[in-house]
Amino acid sequence: MNRFFLILSIIGVPLSIFGSFLQWPDILMFAIYCLTIIGLASFMGRATESIAIVTGPSIGGLLNATFGNAVELIISFFALKEGLFSVVMASITGSVIGNLLLVGGLSIMVGGMRYKRQNFNVHDARHNTGIMMFAIIVAFIFPYIFSLNMAEHRVQLLSTVIAIVLILIYLFSLLFRLVTHRGIYKTSDDDVGHTDEKAEWGSLKAIIILAVVTLIVAYISEHLVDTIKPVGESFGWTETFIGVIIVAIVGNAAEHASAILMAYKNRMNVAIEIAIGSTLQISMFVAPVLVLMSWAFASFMPLVFPLKELTAMALATLLTMSTTTDGDTNWFEGAMLLAAYVIMGFGFYLL
Repeated sequence: MNRFFLILSIIGVPLSIFGSFLQWPDILMFAIYCLTIIGLASFMGRATESIAIVTGPSIGGLLNATFGNAVELIISFFALKEGLFSVVMASITGSVIGNLLLVGGLSIMVGGMRYKRQNFNVHDARHNTGIMMFAIIVAFIFPYIFSLNMAEHRVQLLSTVIAIVLILIYLFSLLFRLVTHRGIYKTSDDDVGHTDEKAEWGSLKAIIILAVVTLIVAYISEHLVDTIKPVGESFGWTETFIGVIIVAIVGNAAEHASAILMAYKNRMNVAIEIAIGSTLQISMFVAPVLVLMSWAFASFMPLVFPLKELTAMALATLLTMSTTTDGDTNWFEGAMLLAAYVIMGFGFYLL
């Protein structure tokens, strides 16, 4: 399988570069870009596994989420620059429901097919989902309700303040988990059976690979954004569907591959950390940063999501909380998460 992804990357990267210069058809380039990103994502997964073995699941999952979300941030930045606010907001929504339901569901289902029962640190999961509820209910739903009867300049001010508070709370959460309370909530199930596992790459090499692959994916992602509109027009897709489903899946391909690989190897602490931790980073860091960035452009992007997207994110968060509240999973729970994603995805497709 690794050889397949290596071949996909070796072929895809040159084709992506030459195709963009030669201005090949948008649909062809869209497919090449997507497949190349998926191929490169496997390297991010292997690098994450190596780091997680050395540093532990929390830091390994955090690094994977950070590098993976860097791609999402770059894609959204170029869309923001083009004034595609609906695509940006939809991609944030897609990242939230995609990480929680698609990535989480696939990871739990794939792992559950191999192991009848998989355990993970329930304290970390509850901590992350609790912060997610704070982000969705307080930081996302609150400005939506108030924006209904508020002047535009006040909505901008409210969005800016909330964005700053979200970033601070996210940084505090990292301080809490990785510094002041690191190891306090460690359970006996953490990394059971993995103490003798050897890392494929050293930590420094793995981090360098993560950084280099992220830069390559960022370059491809920039050109991918240029193909979104023409591809959407060709297939009759709305900007919302493209943002929620297409951009989110491609932009988070790294997390998809990494989390599934971790679950298959029964490293559920890392898999859950990637799925939930990445969602947390998107909602409490990437989205606020994009709001603050929008001040530099002609139009400001307020932190106000459409009602349908707010509903999807809230339901995804609640369903994930109910699935991870007991500290163990099975394939059926993964199937339910996937079913919820299919229902939501089809609903956005029909809009």
